[in-house]
Amino acid sequence: MSERLRLMAVHAHPDDESSKGAATMVRYVREGVSVLVATCTGGERGSVLNPQMDRPDVWANLSDLRREEMRHAREILGVDQAWLGFVDSGLPEGDPLPPLPEGCFALQPLEVAAAPLVKLVREFRPHVILTYDEKGGYPHPDHIMCHNVSVEAYEAAGDPERYVELGEPWQPLKLYYHMSFSKARVLALDAAMKEAGLESPYQEWLDNWPDDRPDPGDRITTRVACGEYFGLRDDALRAHATQVDPNGRWFGVPLEIQEKVWPTEDYELARSAVASDLPEDDLFAGVQEAVKTP
Repeated sequence: MSERLRLMAVHAHPDDESSKGAATMVRYVREGVSVLVATCTGGERGSVLNPQMDRPDVWANLSDLRREEMRHAREILGVDQAWLGFVDSGLPEGDPLPPLPEGCFALQPLEVAAAPLVKLVREFRPHVILTYDEKGGYPHPDHIMCHNVSVEAYEAAGDPERYVELGEPWQPLKLYYHMSFSKARVLALDAAMKEAGLESPYQEWLDNWPDDRPDPGDRITTRVACGEYFGLRDDALRAHATQVDPNGRWFGVPLEIQEKVWPTEDYELARSAVASDLPEDDLFAGVQEAVKTP
């Protein structure tokens, strides 16, 4: 019997799945891969970042709205999605930083926070998992915890002596981290915008880029060609209307420039139980050889 390939993307909040790796997921859905997004929290403490949505009625119903936005986005992407059930920690701001709210996701003991994901991994049985790096992609406490629980689930789900009450063991074969904003990518898009006579949304960012900032580009092992799906990625991101300004920087570079200049989404292979040659152009490199697939 043939086995269908399965991909799981683990994200901290609703909207993260549309801003990181969305075109990759659409590509694999179109290729017949089963794709599941695991969303750790409900995004209850997110900000309303779209000026058109910054209204009292939106704030009063933010939790329900974010679930409805997630439903719309997953339909656009063609993926399945599961809520892990934790409460958003919020992004602490100020000096000194305030404490995180009691009971939030980022304050859970690791085994408590990882348990729903371990259970989901054993049920869905993904061959590949996507998540954030050890810094969370950016230092939001929920993103860092999302990294921690993803690594824990990758390492524990296949161990019959761990989380014994959560189903039959299943060992994913590869774990990847998103490496979205390498300096080379930002520079290439910035240059292309200027060459086209357009205002670059990245100029201020580049002007303030710290010399000692680690460059995600140095960690990229895998580039997935998916430029033809950038439009669906943007549609899914706009579905998160409370979180995304449709006139903001996310949409400042025309799709035709993005598809020409940088038509990939980029990743670091962090763990692997199969052999593959680096650099890769496919998250399932080495996986097809390890499992029977259509």
